[in-house]
This record gives sequence, structure tokens and C-alpha cells, in this order.
Amino acid sequence: MLPEKFKERMEKLLGQQSEAFFGAIESGEAVRSFRVNAIKCSVDDFEAANVQIDRRKAAFPSDAYYTEEKLPGRLSCHHSGMIYMQDPSAMATVHAIEIKEGARVLDSCSAPGGKTTQLAAAVGNRGVVVANEYEAKRCRILQSNVERIGCVNTVIVNLDTAVLAETYPAEFDVVLCDAPCSGEGMFRKNSLAIDEWSEENVNMCAERQREILTNVEKCVSQNGYLIYSTCTFSLEENEKNVEWFLDKYPDFELYEVAEGLKNVTSDGICFDGCRYDMTKTRRFYPHVSAGEGQFIAVMRRHGDNLCKNDPPAKAKGKKGSAQRSDKQELEAIAAAKSFIDENLLADSIDEEFYELAYLNGNVYIKPKIALPKYSVFAAGVCVGELVGKRLVPHHQLFSAYGACFKRKILLGGDSVQAAQYLRGLEIAVERFESFEDKADGWAAVLIDGCAVGGGKVSNGVCKNHYPKGLRNQQ
Repeated sequence: MLPEKFKERMEKLLGQQSEAFFGAIESGEAVRSFRVNAIKCSVDDFEAANVQIDRRKAAFPSDAYYTEEKLPGRLSCHHSGMIYMQDPSAMATVHAIEIKEGARVLDSCSAPGGKTTQLAAAVGNRGVVVANEYEAKRCRILQSNVERIGCVNTVIVNLDTAVLAETYPAEFDVVLCDAPCSGEGMFRKNSLAIDEWSEENVNMCAERQREILTNVEKCVSQNGYLIYSTCTFSLEENEKNVEWFLDKYPDFELYEVAEGLKNVTSDGICFDGCRYDMTKTRRFYPHVSAGEGQFIAVMRRHGDNLCKNDPPAKAKGKKGSAQRSDKQELEAIAAAKSFIDENLLADSIDEEFYELAYLNGNVYIKPKIALPKYSVFAAGVCVGELVGKRLVPHHQLFSAYGACFKRKILLGGDSVQAAQYLRGLEIAVERFESFEDKADGWAAVLIDGCAVGGGKVSNGVCKNHYPKGLRNQQ
């Protein structure tokens, strides 16, 4: 049952549409959908592979599908990162503007990673995404999704947004602020959000969002974009926060969203006394558009001078120390370079944009962007860890650079071998592609053309190195 106070508020916002809105939430089922991951697979290649998953094409975005699949997480296309399960309204947010290849992007509130991985695909290997998540537990979920999707250009940090403002002043072409909110848009999907709803919580969330916006606006470059989004319907958290922001930062202006997004959404609300054209902001309603609730606004920074209204808010609870160079670091980087030279094709790594770096006991293929002094979860692609004198490769290296390995094991998504591999079993090597005479050694495993993991080949058998925590149960 929806809270009565919530219903009163929505009746004022929607008028005659409110009954249809309440009906969609109370009696409708949440939409299930996925998108094809452009980092590993095009929509055409996805269709050509005849992937075994229930689906019907969505009109928008162009890479989206609806599905009734009951356990998509067990399917090979999910394991390989060929698809990402995501609500249509959530995936539409990144399509609010054209994000160009090579752009530098900050996703300031990024877990679980749906929008982060979209951004990583949009900017390509010559761009960079800094994905920030304040909660450490959610950072691990974010990291897992970034690894599965095969992002090479993504740095994951665990910081207060005030530290982001200090670390990256005017750094990014695009800043996405998908802010924590009261979650009204998730009522159909999550009954706990209904139980926790109150006007007090709405107001608390609105205040917290303003603090986050105060910090992350400092990261937006001249002529850069700030995309502000929530999964809620309240004016306080949406249009009124946009008005507050534009009043406070006059070097920003509301920007018209892309036509494709406009066509599948409703206008924002021009409330009494509103000083801006809020029809440029967009709303997803479950009785109008497929998917759950979402609000999207785009602001663009203009002018020759960056606005310096406020210092960042004081950072909360994040402490640490800088990385230090030592003998172990040099040995680990040397071992990683040797492993890459021995197992990946030449020029797989663009040295103009990437470098080897030592972080948290592992070697990474890191995008060339400055890192914070502490709380860096991951920086690009983890090559592996030095154990004794030997580098043990990390799963992420196979997922992200699998197509670049000299040795590749090619499996069909509906094959017995694919099912065996995803359960952690050794598999016989049949379809094998090698750029060297020597067949034995480390190999990437590809399912329907997408890298899923790795293994070590010896005498026609692949010893499985798919992580235990990712495997299908028997």
C-alpha cells in the first residue's frame, strides 16, 4: 500500500493522471530489461550470435531489450559481459547528451555500475571514466560489474565528493550525478522503499543532494556538462534542486536533452514561482514510459571564467596514505610487462593513454589520469599479482583483453563446454586460435565471441581459472 501522504503529493503533481500512475505502481509488474554491452559486442553481432535469452527489442535506447528471462545471471551471455541487466529509464539517462569518444567523465555516485559501464563504452579506450562510490561495500559490487563488462578505461575510487572536488578541479567534460534519493521511483520494484518513505526523508535527501552538487560542480570543465538524475518523483529532490543549483551557479544553464530521450519521457514540472523552463528536464513515469521512475536534468557550464562560489564541503571519514615505490613494486611491474609481452598481441595496449602502475599489491594497466592519494579501489585493468618471482594473472585481464590474447579458446554459448567452463571444470580444447606455434600456455576463453575468463592450456586440456565466486552451481 502506498503511503497516503505520498499519494496526496502525487495527486497535486499529476492531477487527472494520478489514478493511472497509482495503478501502474500498485498492480503493474516491474519491467525487466537488458542492454547489449558495446565494449564487447555490437547489437548486430549479438543478433547474429543467436544468443539464447528471452528478448524483444525496445524502441529506446537502440541497444535495449525487454526480457522475461527468470535467471539471466546463469546465462553465458551474462557471464561474458555481453549483456547488462538494467532498467530502461536508468539506461536512458546516459543518452541525455552525446558523449564523445575520448571524453573525460566523472560518475560521482556510481554503484552498482550500470551507468558507469555505459559511460566507459561511450568514451572508448582513449577516454577515461572516474567512478566514485562512497560506500565501500557498494564499491566491491561496482568493481565486479566493471570487470565483467570489460572496461579498460575506468578508475574506481571510494571518496567523499568533497575530495573529488579537491582532486579534480575543472577536470571533466561530463559529470554524472546520479544522486542518492528517497527512491519513490523504485516503489514498484522494491517494497522496502515504500516502508522507508516519509516527507522527512525526502527533505533530508534533497539537502544531501545539494551538498553533493556543491562539490561535483567544481569538477566540470569549461563548456562541460553536469547530468543530474534521481530515481524519485518529488519536486524537492528534482526540479527545485535544479532551480536552487542554477540560482547558486549562474555559469550553468539548462540544456536541452537529446531528441530520442525527449520522445520517451514527460516534461519536468514548472512549479509556481519557477524561474526556469523545467520542461527541458525529463521525467519517466511508469504509466507513460516503460521502466521505473527517473528524473533527468542536464546543465552546461558556459562563459570564460569558472564560477568559484564555495570551497568544497569538509570531507567525511575518508583517510589513507599515498602509494610508495619500492623494490617489490619494480619487480611486479617488470613481471607484468613480461607476462603481457608473452601472452598478448603486440600493441594491444595504447601506451599514449595507458601505463603500468602498482596499486594495492597488484599491477594495473592504468589510464593516464592522476589518482587520489588514497581510497583507490582499482585503476584500469588488473594484470595480476606477483607471487614469488611469478605473476599470477587476474581474471580482469582476460575479461578486458581476452580478444587480444595470442591464444584463444572459442566456445558457443549453448555448448556443453561453455556450461562446463562456467561451472569451473576443466575443458577439452577443440576450437582453438593461436598466433604462436606453441599451443600450451595461458589462453583467453571466449563464448559467442566475448571474453569470459581465462585458463592454462596443457596437452589439449584447459585448466579452469574462472573465479569460484562467479561460477554457476551444479
